Amino acid sequence: MKKIFLIFIASSVVFSSCKKELDVKNPNEPTPDASANEQGIVSLAQGGVYVNGFKDLKYGDGVFGLYWSGAMGFHEMLGDVIGAEAANSFENQIGCPDKITLDNGSVILNPNNPNKWYAFHRTVNQNDQQGSNFIFYEWAYSYNTIAACNKVLAILPDVAFSGNSATKLATMKAWCHFWKGYAYGRIGSIFYAGIINDDAEGGTNGNYVTKEAIIAESNKQYDLAIADLGAASSTSDYDAIIGKLIPSFCRVGKGLPPTTAMWIRNINTLKARNLLVNKTVASMAAGDWSSLLTLTNAGLLSGDYIFTGRTTATGDFLPSSGATVSARVQSTDPGGGGFKLSERWVQEFKAGDKRFTNNVKQGSTWIGNSDRGNAFNTRYTLYNGGNGVAGTYVFANTASGQFELPLTGTYEENALMKAEALINTSQIDQGLAQVDAVRTYMGAGLAAVSGTGLTLAQAKEELRRERRIALAFRGLSFYDARRLKISEPVAAGGGRTGCVVIPTSGAVNTNATIEYGYLDYWDVPDNELAYNPPAAGSAPIKNPKQ
Repeated sequence: MKKIFLIFIASSVVFSSCKKELDVKNPNEPTPDASANEQGIVSLAQGGVYVNGFKDLKYGDGVFGLYWSGAMGFHEMLGDVIGAEAANSFENQIGCPDKITLDNGSVILNPNNPNKWYAFHRTVNQNDQQGSNFIFYEWAYSYNTIAACNKVLAILPDVAFSGNSATKLATMKAWCHFWKGYAYGRIGSIFYAGIINDDAEGGTNGNYVTKEAIIAESNKQYDLAIADLGAASSTSDYDAIIGKLIPSFCRVGKGLPPTTAMWIRNINTLKARNLLVNKTVASMAAGDWSSLLTLTNAGLLSGDYIFTGRTTATGDFLPSSGATVSARVQSTDPGGGGFKLSERWVQEFKAGDKRFTNNVKQGSTWIGNSDRGNAFNTRYTLYNGGNGVAGTYVFANTASGQFELPLTGTYEENALMKAEALINTSQIDQGLAQVDAVRTYMGAGLAAVSGTGLTLAQAKEELRRERRIALAFRGLSFYDARRLKISEPVAAGGGRTGCVVIPTSGAVNTNATIEYGYLDYWDVPDNELAYNPPAAGSAPIKNPKQ
């Protein structure tokens, strides 16, 4: 059996705040004492997600090596929510558009890559780049999660549970299938092909399948999790297990353990995401909108508990200093953060939005090195901990334990997907009511747009802007740019007009055109292919776009 190169099942590190309740052993060498008992298998399952899936890789760049600041940060760069000047591992080139045309017609080309972003992607995607290959991260973390969950599933039949053993076993199985579904969803939503792997011993196969098949596997795993949750008949025994699977420092606020019904609603939201983000808006058929509406109607509610992460000062999977995208943006001045806040994101805010007042800090115009980018100059950054507007969402907070990061689905994502389904099925006001609800939920303080007679085009624009703001910094922004074709070359119907851009002169352009030219789905990482080449009959592992 071939061993997959990228899947490195690190020791499931004990989170410092959980030492008294968990006793995690090395999952590479599970012994009866370590994992064939209730406490051991729970520890193994917790570490397999929060450490293997979000923190530890075999190798990685120290600047963006963590999942939530690095792998998800790349999505936010390509979605033009943030930019970067640092050249570490080509970070400054990831979100650098191919071409910008300023208000006066002058053109600024990508200074790093005259051969376009597609070529940059393939130059970097080499095994010898190791941790400098930015597309390696999401693939590796996702398959780490899958491998860890496979191992837990294999051990579960031998574990003796106390109390209602059937409920505890079902809850453990739901945990594994849920996170496998999540991981396959991330793989199928960004890579052109992937591998379906159920091997519990660290093996793999060379049977690469299409991204569509990977999304189907994601949905299959989600359905298995739903079935498992349906078998969890004892509420007390369910609560006992889910309360231990989630680290104690995450069991706060929206991160309190979900009921089985809440968890199932979360799954429906994620299945809706799988559907929506993997089709262009133009290719969505009537049946797609109907399916999306069905899923979101059964999706997360505003009062539901979800899976979240909390920043800590002890170096857990979300260290306070910079383990989230927004933490790397916040600064005392616009150029001070590792990530720079995009002018195009700031321009999405409507006048009077309290989220702008509470989060967006204007300072002196920052101009970066012109040989490192053409779109990252900015006048803005994020306040750290907000600007004192009570009841309004805060995008960044590096104080220990104060920032709550959604790890999977959220009410606001579900509501905005429902809004899109309604707006695109001639139910404009009903859809706009969902947009209004999200703005109220986040404390935006904006006047309602439902019932104001907006046209279809105007309603879609309200939705586009709201998704950009409400879902920012969560690794979702590129999906929207892709499905709206904004990220593609102008020749393919892409690009964006009416952009705010600041060139090196410092002049504020308000009607610039940006041609991003980004590849919609990435090739399979060469870090994988070098050790696990495609078997005969595999699906293509390279996006045919040139």
